[in-house]
Amino acid sequence: MGRASRADAAKHRAEVVAATSKLLRERGAAGMTVQELMAAAGLTHGGFYKHFGSKDELVGVAASTAFEEIMTLLVGLEEGSDDPSAARTTLLRQYLSIEHRDSAGVGCANAALAADAARSPADSPLRASYEAGLRDTLAQFTRYAETADRTPEEARRRAILDFSTMVGALTLARATSQTPLSDEILQVVRQAMTDAAE
Repeated sequence: MGRASRADAAKHRAEVVAATSKLLRERGAAGMTVQELMAAAGLTHGGFYKHFGSKDELVGVAASTAFEEIMTLLVGLEEGSDDPSAARTTLLRQYLSIEHRDSAGVGCANAALAADAARSPADSPLRASYEAGLRDTLAQFTRYAETADRTPEEARRRAILDFSTMVGALTLARATSQTPLSDEILQVVRQAMTDAAE
């Protein structure tokens, strides 16, 4: 295979992964066919097996890509602020927002993929990607929770509590979107978590 062909193949693979990452968060793994995934990348389904051994493999890779996106955001918030508390407050505003609720395809993989990961076999690529992504997310949240008066164990517990609350609130808000209840859930949880940090 020539250099141009390898470059084209790598480009096509990246396009399929990006399209799948978005659709996976919007529809879930069961809501996508190989034909739809390839079409979303502007390709025909005939070339799928040149890039991936199975749909499950692609879903695992796409889930990892989705988690990389949230980690980029989290690390960027931390690097953009000398104050972990301020970064946390910014994150709360963005995460528990109507815009995030209504943009599942580019939103948090932790919330969007939890149900799919729970239904997947323990040895599936999706489950492995989800667990690794959640571990990385919690590690970053632990850094936000570190204070002079908290032990590392207390910071870790705080991170798990905060992030579980955020994912739960976003999930409930998405399940009831376009209703006053959905907006209320986001507002109440965002305010309660902001108040708790002060």
